[in-house]
Amino acid sequence: MSSDKPRVGFIGLGLMGHGMAKNLVSKGFPLTVRVHRNRKPAEDILAAGAREAKTNAELARASDIVILCVTGSPQIEEIVYGENGILGAAREGLIVVDTSTAEPASTAKIRGDLAPKGTLYVDAPLARTPKEAEEGRLNTMVGADEATFARLKPVLSAYCENVIHVGPPGHGHMLKLVNNFIAMSIATATAEACATCAKSGVSIAKLHEIISAGAVNSGIFQLIAGKMLEGDLTGLKFTLVNAMKDLRYYTHFAESLPTPALVGSAVHQTLVNANLLGFGDKFIASLIEAQEKLAGVKILPR
Repeated sequence: MSSDKPRVGFIGLGLMGHGMAKNLVSKGFPLTVRVHRNRKPAEDILAAGAREAKTNAELARASDIVILCVTGSPQIEEIVYGENGILGAAREGLIVVDTSTAEPASTAKIRGDLAPKGTLYVDAPLARTPKEAEEGRLNTMVGADEATFARLKPVLSAYCENVIHVGPPGHGHMLKLVNNFIAMSIATATAEACATCAKSGVSIAKLHEIISAGAVNSGIFQLIAGKMLEGDLTGLKFTLVNAMKDLRYYTHFAESLPTPALVGSAVHQTLVNANLLGFGDKFIASLIEAQEKLAGVKILPR
């Protein structure tokens, strides 16, 4: 491995994290990973030359940059503050990069707690899907000062096609919540529109044709409605339980400012309903299955 590259630690080899870590090790970054109960996602990464740390603190001590790719703020806080956590191993010059979708208030607290030890905490959440993670083509929105962003960009470029500096520390997580609010608004509106078409007898195929030809079209619409017409509800590989969490973070964020969150609250409650109906572990397009139950209609070709 090239010695001119910083040592990278990686925690969170899940749907997104596997592809990110695979790209880091294949592009020559000395990589240390944490492996949890399910060792399967780590097999090819360890075979490619990554080493394994037994604790988060051990991983931090072995790294110049630590990348966290877990679900949200409770998991991040456990990694930082928990037993053998990163806080205990924090030191001058270490950079911790949080790629999760997190609560801005939690991000600010962690950044403040690491700062006296000389450790920088950068928020660099992600956009796109596990497919692009495997291809090294994610997008990331980075909240950091100019100098730190310049240091991190070559590392983030190992798994990202677009590395966008969105502002000072904290702005990455804030912008990610706004991004996900817009995305989930389109997804929930699409599922509701499909139910309305089904109940009224309007052709959903014609809805798709009209939307596809005009300004309302979007990638999210195609992943929900376009794939659904093929009988596929896996176009957007993001679970409804995680979407519900993200919209809860968004409404908390909006209320903390405060700004009105009327649409955000409605989208959040739509996601809550889908989870209560038992679709939490399914992907976003299963909002259509939730609408089938709620409206008493058949939408999905079966």
